[in-house]
Amino acid sequence: MATTTPGRATASTREYSAGAVGVTVFAGILMIMTGVFHAIQGIVALVNDDFFVVGKDYVFTFDLTAWGWAHLVLGAVVATAGFFLFQGATWARTVAVIAASLSILANFLWMPYYPIWSLTVIAFDVFVIWAVTMHGRDILQAGETPAGK
Repeated sequence: MATTTPGRATASTREYSAGAVGVTVFAGILMIMTGVFHAIQGIVALVNDDFFVVGKDYVFTFDLTAWGWAHLVLGAVVATAGFFLFQGATWARTVAVIAASLSILANFLWMPYYPIWSLTVIAFDVFVIWAVTMHGRDILQAGETPAGK
């Protein structure tokens, strides 16, 4: 039999924070933007291999066409997860964390081709993981609350 301590909120009785909902919405928007950025990078890599230049002494060397497809597919997954994050579903938060983690890995490996942009997208992804894991439930609770409250 489960007991609760008086004065202590449980997960189902805890009130949501409007600020936390805003952070989660911003994380969803960032995921959609990051997905679009990945897709654009993928399209550019597929259309024009000479656009990205890499030094000869970098540890990782990959075929740009393969990277183009990887970024295009990853971009679609990240943008879709960002869209469904607005629904507040647990599976969407889980997919969002996995997709953002894969995005961090892909951008780390993409760094020799576009270093500043890769660091920017990595920062976006770190924020998304933090927001979704810390405040992901609040957007669902905000949707269940009556409008007058």
